[in-house]
Amino acid sequence: MFFSERIKSIKPDDYVLEIGPGGTPHPRSDVFLEKIFDDGKIAKGQRGHTPKLRTQKKIVYYDGGSFPFQDKEFDYVICSHVLEHIFDIENFLKEMFRVANKGYTEYPLIYYDYIYNIPEHVTFLKFNQGKLFYLPKSMTSLSKFSDITKFFYKSLNAGHKCLIDSLKQELFEGFEWDTPFKIEKAKNISDVCWRDIKIPVPISKRPSLIWKVKTTLKRIL
Repeated sequence: MFFSERIKSIKPDDYVLEIGPGGTPHPRSDVFLEKIFDDGKIAKGQRGHTPKLRTQKKIVYYDGGSFPFQDKEFDYVICSHVLEHIFDIENFLKEMFRVANKGYTEYPLIYYDYIYNIPEHVTFLKFNQGKLFYLPKSMTSLSKFSDITKFFYKSLNAGHKCLIDSLKQELFEGFEWDTPFKIEKAKNISDVCWRDIKIPVPISKRPSLIWKVKTTLKRIL
């Protein structure tokens, strides 16, 4: 999770579900929902190659269909870096809305996969104009660039994450919701892209505080 500070609406007595927590769950979560994988290697890839979850809290396993919970069993649900792994987004989100009144959702944007092309990611997502648009990766031409993305994927696994650290606001999206949001399959790739993208200036190239002070003093004097 890149934007944990955006989770602000969990009340002290809220019962919290976290879906697919990987090895680093949110500390406020009470119950974890994990999909069953027969192959340990596949399971590791699906949790982003993080260590296996170790917790004293309740872990519920399911087969990827309906969530094994009652309607509105939870007050809050956290779903961080899971949706991009899901083929049937609409049914998955219907289940998420069914079991909780509010929650937090976070996922990588299309730019992230056009750099690294994570094998376990199958769906692109973007929240635009009050709707969550989704586009199956298979419907894009990304596979044509596999010889290039393999290089960046290996660099990521080797620990080179400076690009992610400097552009995480542009490469990922996360938001809280208190009512089910609309879901729509993208008509074209532009639906899962920023409508008005603004790339930040690197810190190393920003005017220093001293320069700003000197400039201000010159104007005054």
